[in-house]
Amino acid sequence: MKPFKPNLLYKHTATLIDNKLYILGGSDGKYIIEKNFFYLDVSVPFSTQNLLWKDLSIIDILPPHEYATSIIGGTNNDTLFLYGGITYDQTMALVYTFDSKSDSWSIPKITGVNTIRKTTLTGINHDGKMYLWSGCDNKVLDSCVFVNDMLILDTINLSWGKGSLVNAPTQRRNYGATLLSNNNIIYMGGIDTITYISYNTKSLIITQGSALTLSEVYLYDTINDNWSTKMTSGRIPSNRAGFSTVLGLDGQRIIIFGGVFVYPGYLDTTLYVLDLTNFSWYIPNVSGKIPSPRFRHQANVIGKYMVISFGSGYDKSIESDILLLDISNNNEYVWTTTFDPSVPNNIISTTSPSPSPSPSISSSSPSLPSLSSSSQPTNNNYSWCNYVITIHGNEGYNNHNQEGILTSAERDIGQKSMLTMLRNLVTNKTSRNETMAIPAPVINKNNNYEQENIQIPKYENSTNHESVTPTPVINRNNNYGQEIIQTHRDENTIKYEPIIPASVVNRNYDQGQEVISTYNDNRLSLQVFKDEIFQAVKQENQNLKNEIIQVVTRQENYDVIRNNGR
Repeated sequence: MKPFKPNLLYKHTATLIDNKLYILGGSDGKYIIEKNFFYLDVSVPFSTQNLLWKDLSIIDILPPHEYATSIIGGTNNDTLFLYGGITYDQTMALVYTFDSKSDSWSIPKITGVNTIRKTTLTGINHDGKMYLWSGCDNKVLDSCVFVNDMLILDTINLSWGKGSLVNAPTQRRNYGATLLSNNNIIYMGGIDTITYISYNTKSLIITQGSALTLSEVYLYDTINDNWSTKMTSGRIPSNRAGFSTVLGLDGQRIIIFGGVFVYPGYLDTTLYVLDLTNFSWYIPNVSGKIPSPRFRHQANVIGKYMVISFGSGYDKSIESDILLLDISNNNEYVWTTTFDPSVPNNIISTTSPSPSPSPSISSSSPSLPSLSSSSQPTNNNYSWCNYVITIHGNEGYNNHNQEGILTSAERDIGQKSMLTMLRNLVTNKTSRNETMAIPAPVINKNNNYEQENIQIPKYENSTNHESVTPTPVINRNNNYGQEIIQTHRDENTIKYEPIIPASVVNRNYDQGQEVISTYNDNRLSLQVFKDEIFQAVKQENQNLKNEIIQVVTRQENYDVIRNNGR
């Protein structure tokens, strides 16, 4: 029996229920609306090069459709709710439900009045309610009449309702939307014109028409039923639409992928991250084979992966219909072709914070203590990270045993590895508590060059809420090559306003005394701190280089003596 291979390309829905990723509806890319219903089992490992789809067309009662939206809801949160969509079958119901336990479809009876079939929108589930904002009303096929409302479907009580539109953004379609951990829904980007856009099918650059900016995002509070707007900063993505958005595993960042976009005048990327602590965009560090950009795809967080399904913009004969992005490490995402279901989805990187651009240094920061590579922590709110650099010697070496003597080429590799480590150390590319084995010349275990312990201060988020002196720490921004000083932030706020440069009272509870810092004093303290840090790192760098030279010189002298004695 030949394995099932779907004809689907884009405009589908993707819903995760009980370790099954259900794919429904969509188009084949030739303007033919497909009748699709199948799933991918994500309870077992798989390779994206060998996807084992399970065809469910035999139980599919829905007419062919595209651009619908779906969520998981119901009393037990195990029912697929499908709303809206474009169809040529006028008998298609407005809402369908799929019972994942009995594998059966039904048309629910919903109280309240709603006759609007919206399309090109994203449904968001929160506490059993499906939030359906804006989108198009396709009363006439192949046309779009914008609907600017917040339609709410209660999937537990099966009733219609509406949310507030006060301070809501402009109406739009093909936008990005994600539920945040604070019960807000974030909306961004999209298209606000009824005319169709044209784009390059390879680069996905918009050639005719436009898309909306991501320099501002919009928050809908599902608890208090109100809207607010946040301005963003950093490496703001170019205007785009038809992209996917997911919430990072730590709940502190939004990851977006793909979409058609307005050419910004430079080489753009398809993967961006929005840091929710300061609403700053950045381009994440990524390894693995970078896939082609996609448009009108879907994305789900499954385990530690951002799972991207189908879309337009890629060659199905070359690339898989499923893309896997490992997002478990905020310092480096990984494109992979192997799915491992054994890793839970609550993995959060314990390494340094994401390389998001930070605001400029506040001039009212408190005085800073002197730090060096041998300093010790001053209170329990900071931890120290030891980077252990091990230079491997010849175990069991003696004057009569010539095994393990490194060649000149191997010594060169050792030196290059050490210098690479030094560069990474200065730019904060190494992860905390990481032991790095560096090949180097053979040396006796009794000498003083085998191991170096370098201590670097790293901020640790405190689990209590006691007042502490907000001592800044240095963070190296790998994306921008600049030095940024991050100050302590209030954990209960989302967006941090800049501190006004004025006289600030700094209460040092460890000393029990009150210190008043002025603007000029703080600037001086910051400069002194930065100078001391720079000198400490520079000196440590030079010390390590000197030790490497000494070890290499000792080995070369030994080689000369050995050769002369032959």
